[in-house]
Amino acid sequence: MDPMRKPFHLDPVFPFELVHKGIRTSGNELPSHLHDLYEAVYIHEGKGMFFIDDALYGKGPGDLFLLPGNTVHRAYPSADEPIVSTAVFFAPSFVLTDELGDEYDSLRCFEIARKKKLYKIELSKALRQSIHAAIEAMAAELKTKEPGYRHAIRLQLQQLLLEINRHPSMKEPASSTSRLGPHWMQNALRTIDRDPVQCGGLAELSSQACISAAHFSRVFKKLTGMSVTEYVNAKRLARAKELLLTTDDNVETIAQACGFLGLPHFYDHFKKMTGLTPRAYRHQGN
Repeated sequence: MDPMRKPFHLDPVFPFELVHKGIRTSGNELPSHLHDLYEAVYIHEGKGMFFIDDALYGKGPGDLFLLPGNTVHRAYPSADEPIVSTAVFFAPSFVLTDELGDEYDSLRCFEIARKKKLYKIELSKALRQSIHAAIEAMAAELKTKEPGYRHAIRLQLQQLLLEINRHPSMKEPASSTSRLGPHWMQNALRTIDRDPVQCGGLAELSSQACISAAHFSRVFKKLTGMSVTEYVNAKRLARAKELLLTTDDNVETIAQACGFLGLPHFYDHFKKMTGLTPRAYRHQGN
């Protein structure tokens, strides 16, 4: 039987989910499945087995598993000692960083795990402590939602991936094919982030990259989990939310400033993303 595809319903601007210290039993585990998001699983307590990409791994306290997107997997917790684990899910675009000339790729550890077909990482005591601290910090940020909590979570995840990438098992020459997408895709993502109103759509972005629209669309979907239109609209909505809370501009002015084609178009997308109308969102934030 084909593996099921696990759905996620994440905020497109914040494609991240943390399942903190979930108790896993045979009764609540999914059958063999896969998903577009990257996943890191840390085991706090319990025992069991983990089926990943046609191989079985033992699970125990202190184990870390790295699952690149679209990797088939299934967990088998022990009946006597259920697993307590934290799962971190995120889209590759969430950890995209500006290049500093050292060929570093934050997702390199996942690509090495895929290449070697070795998804379990043997950790030192120091790295276990770092991972545990990062998990608790991210969980605390999600609970309190202080201003800047999303930025804090991304920084913590990037720091965690940096430490994992420095693990001895990751010592092999960097490959240009293991980077977070080709340079033209990274440039396109930064272009959208800088100005989601004037960045253009699929045709313009693919033309700037000198790539066919079809290929551009496939790579974009793989990295972000969204189409170009969905991603651009998400970035425009993020800007609109900020303007609603920080200015006195009326809703129509904000809709136009953020690139939406009239109020109905703006209201439809805004409510779909937030569950609120723009006016209700502004009122709730004041």
